[in-house]
Amino acid sequence: MLLCLFGYKFLRNWKKLFPSPSFSPKEMYLSYMNSIVNAPYWPFAVLLFGIIAVVILISRLRLHPFVALMLSAIIVGLLSANVPGAEGLSHLVKSVETPMTEFGTVAGKIAWVIALAAMIGTAMMESGAAQRIVNWLIGALGEGRAALALLLSGFLLSIPVFFDTVFFLLIPLAITLAQKTGKNFLLYVLAIGGGAAITHSLVPPTPGPLIMAETLQIDLGLTIMGGLAAGILPAIASLILGRRLNARMDIPVRVGISDTGDSAKQPGLAISLMPVVIPIILISIASVTAVVAGKTPAWIAFWGNKNVAMAIGTAIALWLWARAKNLDAKTLWEEAAKPLEIAGIIILITSAGGAFGAMIKHSGIGDAIALATENFHINYIILAWLISAAMKTAQGSSTVAMITTSSIMFALVGTGADLPYHPMYILLAIGFGGLFISWMNDSGFWVVSRMSGFTEGEALKTWTVLLAVISLVGLFQLIIFSYILPFN
Repeated sequence: MLLCLFGYKFLRNWKKLFPSPSFSPKEMYLSYMNSIVNAPYWPFAVLLFGIIAVVILISRLRLHPFVALMLSAIIVGLLSANVPGAEGLSHLVKSVETPMTEFGTVAGKIAWVIALAAMIGTAMMESGAAQRIVNWLIGALGEGRAALALLLSGFLLSIPVFFDTVFFLLIPLAITLAQKTGKNFLLYVLAIGGGAAITHSLVPPTPGPLIMAETLQIDLGLTIMGGLAAGILPAIASLILGRRLNARMDIPVRVGISDTGDSAKQPGLAISLMPVVIPIILISIASVTAVVAGKTPAWIAFWGNKNVAMAIGTAIALWLWARAKNLDAKTLWEEAAKPLEIAGIIILITSAGGAFGAMIKHSGIGDAIALATENFHINYIILAWLISAAMKTAQGSSTVAMITTSSIMFALVGTGADLPYHPMYILLAIGFGGLFISWMNDSGFWVVSRMSGFTEGEALKTWTVLLAVISLVGLFQLIIFSYILPFN
């Protein structure tokens, strides 16, 4: 009240207080606001307001993530001191146009790969290839190691298939095994979810890791190999924790068995693996050749290009689907339209997240963080994990957390030329941070709890704890290995 009264009296008597009226109140106000916006630490406020906007729009107002992210990107542009754009455009117009341009740039880099990954996943499910891989793993490892088999199944299948689809596929097997043995249901559920969550957050072509690799300008083949390697210890930790939680908690099977998709025409194991393995091999060969030889021959670069490699995997997957279901070309593409529709939504959300992250980068947050930390050492691996974990906990989406954090970190470290370790460690830290807390605002929490028949309390004590442990184990191993094997 006193501040309002003081402000009122100041505006009424400003001429008496300052006899030389070189500035009007409006000019003084604009000058004051301009000094704030151009202050070196203002980007921190922009970042805070942007994150708050995302959280409120998604979690409170229940807007679709695509709309929420694009609106938040515009808000960030409006609050930023400088926004890139064509000369002559006002700041207001640039704040609207730049996010749209960034959206198109991100979509151009990832849309094709995500669409192909969606078709590969659906084709493997429909053709029985995914089921064939799972059955082989369980048969090879034996019923006594069924949890390990389910972990490996989730770990492998979540590379081309989205997390919730993998869980839908494998949960009937967990129910069947638990009913047959009368035990270990919780262990089987956590094995499936843990394995699938790890590669979903670390290994392209799933959207989060894919856009992180693009944003941080890290070779896709190296990202795939790094993600697979970094996922091994956390996967082992998830199996150990799953056994301990299973021993402490007796959660019965409360859900019925749905169709597992088992097919009498299941393809052979080798051909079933090809849609996943061939793209990984082709992309990895190109990456390894570039590292070892320093230059990649044109023909290797072509076949190892992510767009070409994924197209080859998709062609094999579609062929398996058509053969298993006796589909002609017309019917096959009509069926393939369904996963493309799902992929379209994923592409919109991922590209909008990329636009939001790009606007955060344009706000100058990189320079602000560098200025704030110039007098003391900061571990960028820990910083990347903290930002990603905070974003995930606040708004629930791992993908949004990974996309936003990768843009912030790229604004800070660039291509990582001055880092004492390879920027891959930054990427992996972001991925692990995006796993940290899965609770009621995370769609994955509800997929696991509802499909498994867990109560909310049981899911918080098991699933939430599991992902937190995976995230922390992943962080600790990255810190250690960044000193032992920096790869820079």
